Amino acid sequence: MTRPDITLYTAQTPNGIKISIALEELGNLRISSWFLEINPNGRIPALTDEFSDGQKIHLFESGGILEYLVEQYDTDYKISFPKGTREHYEMTNWLFFQNAGVGPMQGQANHFTRYAPERIEYGVNRYVNETRRLYGVLDKHLAQSKSGYLVGDHISIADISHWGWVAAAGWPGIDIDEFPNLKAWEERMAQREGVEKGRHVPSPHTIKELIKDKEAQEKYAAESRAWVQQGMKDDAKSKV
Repeated sequence: MTRPDITLYTAQTPNGIKISIALEELGNLRISSWFLEINPNGRIPALTDEFSDGQKIHLFESGGILEYLVEQYDTDYKISFPKGTREHYEMTNWLFFQNAGVGPMQGQANHFTRYAPERIEYGVNRYVNETRRLYGVLDKHLAQSKSGYLVGDHISIADISHWGWVAAAGWPGIDIDEFPNLKAWEERMAQREGVEKGRHVPSPHTIKELIKDKEAQEKYAAESRAWVQQGMKDDAKSKV
């Protein structure tokens, strides 16, 4: 079987669409989309592929998957930069910034704002304000970018890693208008064909429309809250 033979296990989340967007930006990679099955951490996204030794390889953690995809398939540097270059290291900086900062902080902001069984102001303020601080770092950096991208002269996995989170800024109550450079970047990214196709895997990406409809967002938040709380109960009972 000719490589790649990629199967993506995903869901409609900021972390999930990182991988589907990257695959679309790379182009011509045959994929199948399912839910998770192969991640020992029990979370999406996860990905399998036929490795160079002819055996299946299992990948998990979105940042690690992105690095794998560019190392294995981005020989033309469509969404990355050559190893050893300044741009490669800067790209890695921002990839880790998202995975260690924006994602965890905004994820907790989402939880305490939307999914916690009761509103805890300390939790809301702690994580919303820290997410806003990180957005400020991005906004300041983008103000100095000549290309409009986080690194170098074209899109990279640094941009792809951040986009889904920034597109959902309003979900925990962050006003993206406070960050004009970041807002312009988000809108510029959304105009890319790869982002437009990839963001709708495996289901329509509707968070921006949802944020504009108060009744719909309250309904969705209530449904998600019940699912999250049940998942937490199940995790507490699990021995794995």
